[in-house]
Amino acid sequence: MTLKDHFEKSGNWLFRRRSYFPVLILAAALLGFRGMERREYDPSLNFLWEIFCLAIGLFGLSIRIITVGFTPRGTSGRITEKQKAESLNTTGIYSAVRHPLYLGNYFMWLSVAMLPQTWWVPVFTTLIFWIYYERIMFAEEEFLRGKFGEAFLIWAAQTPAFLPSFRKWKAPELPFSLRTVLRREPSGLLGLVAVFTLFAIVKNFISTDSVKIDLFWTVALSFTALIYVILVFLKKKTKLLHVPGR
Repeated sequence: MTLKDHFEKSGNWLFRRRSYFPVLILAAALLGFRGMERREYDPSLNFLWEIFCLAIGLFGLSIRIITVGFTPRGTSGRITEKQKAESLNTTGIYSAVRHPLYLGNYFMWLSVAMLPQTWWVPVFTTLIFWIYYERIMFAEEEFLRGKFGEAFLIWAAQTPAFLPSFRKWKAPELPFSLRTVLRREPSGLLGLVAVFTLFAIVKNFISTDSVKIDLFWTVALSFTALIYVILVFLKKKTKLLHVPGR
């Protein structure tokens, strides 16, 4: 097997299992908390750090929202079984970067990795993300090149893979669809807030040897969980969030 074939095969294997990637980051972040008992924390500064990390995570989520909100059906999503693309999207955020969803994912998981305030956790997260998703992106691009040929090669030649460049920005062909975002991305905010809430409990336990649930994160988690339940109900039981062609 050539190295190219090996990269494509392993990329497809990782693609089908990319939903398990967060386990690696969560495990690393939890290990990062082990040294916290040797440090003293100012509660107010610690809270500000959590909010700063949350802002980075929300920035990543906003990249996903912009991507999903402007793109038609079949060009982005949560498909894990196999590579699929009904069309090649080269406008909007896809004119600035070829893999905007993964870029958003990176910032979301970087925010989690920064919570323990341990230098090696975000470094580990960045390295493992690079190794893991580089194979997936390689496999995806091989699929797109085989399906769209010259059109893909032209787009890839002028569009960065992961670090955006807006020099050749093209306006999106479709208007932004909030209903599409609410239908396709109901779990992003809930997952982010749930992890932050869990880590706040872990941090309090390490510093006080007791289980203490922070009021701010309790309210935030309750609110986002309620939104999630409502959106899932609307998605499964109604057509309210359905948009033709999205």
